[in-house]
Amino acid sequence: MGIPGPIPGTCFDGEYPSPIGASKPGSPPGQVYVCYNYRKKRERRNVEMGQVPIVLLLHGFPELWYSWRHQIIYLAAHKYRAVAPDPRGYEDTTGAPIDDPTKFTTLHVVGDMVALITALGVDMVFVVGHDWGAMIAWSLCLFRPDKVKALVNLSVHFAPRKPHQKNVEIFRVAYRDDHYICRFHEPGEIEAVFASLGTKKVFKKFLTHRDPDPFYFPKDKPFGALHDIPVILPSWLSEEDFDYYTKKFEQTGFTGGINYYRCFDFGNFLFNMLGKWKESEYSGQSVPVGGLAYYVTAPSQGND
Repeated sequence: MGIPGPIPGTCFDGEYPSPIGASKPGSPPGQVYVCYNYRKKRERRNVEMGQVPIVLLLHGFPELWYSWRHQIIYLAAHKYRAVAPDPRGYEDTTGAPIDDPTKFTTLHVVGDMVALITALGVDMVFVVGHDWGAMIAWSLCLFRPDKVKALVNLSVHFAPRKPHQKNVEIFRVAYRDDHYICRFHEPGEIEAVFASLGTKKVFKKFLTHRDPDPFYFPKDKPFGALHDIPVILPSWLSEEDFDYYTKKFEQTGFTGGINYYRCFDFGNFLFNMLGKWKESEYSGQSVPVGGLAYYVTAPSQGND
C-alpha cells in the first residue's frame, strides 16, 4: 500500500502504537499508527498518516479504515494529517457490546468522534464522510459545529429530524419488506444469510454494486437479480483488497456494523432529546465538487 511503519510518538492517549505496513521506497513522509484506547476497557483502531491540518475520514457499511487507503496516502503527501478511525463495532475497535444495538446511536458515535478529536490534540478538523460515515459527519456538524472546519459528504444527504416517524417504517412503506434496511433490522437474521453466502462473496457483491435504484435483499435470493451473476472486479479493487475485508470481518462478524441500522427506531426515543436542533439546516455556502457538496460552514441551530 506504500504506507510506512510508525514514527515514535503518541496517538489517542499514547497507547501502544504499532505498524500496519512496512516502509516502501517513495512513500510520503508521515505517521501511521494502529492505536488503542484502554480507558474504560475500550480499544479503538485508528489509522493515521501525515501532519496537520487533520482530515477525519469516516467510512460506512460494510467497510473499514482500509476503504480510505488511497486517500490517506494522497492527503499525507499534500501536507495533511489523514485520520481514518474504525467506529465502534468495526474491526479492532471494541468497548460497545454488539448484542445491544442501543449503544450505537448517533449520540454515542458522535461522542466517540469528539473524544477522538480531543485526543488528537486539536480543536477542529476537516471531515469527509461516506455512507454511514456521512450520517455521522452530518450529526457531528449539527451537535458540535465547533469541532468542524469544513465537510465533504458522499452518498447520504442531510436528513432533518422526524420525531413522529419510525425510520424503518418509512423505508418499509416506500420500498417494501425486501429493502435492505428492513431486512437488516431483525437481530441475527441477516448475519445467518451472510454466513451462508460466505464473507468474500458478500463483500464482492456489496462493493461492486452500482445500481442507482433502491437496494433490495430478497429472502429467496439475496442481492436480487445479481445474486448468481459472477462478479467482475473494477480496476480499483483487487483480490487482495477483498482478502483484507474478508479476513477482518470473518474475525469480528457483521453485527457491529449492522447495529447502526438496528438502532434506527431507537431514535424515536432519542429524538425527544434533540428538540434544540429540530429547525436546524445547513445554511452555509455550498460549493459543488463533482457529485459532492462541500459545505464551508457548520449548521445553524433552531431556537427550541
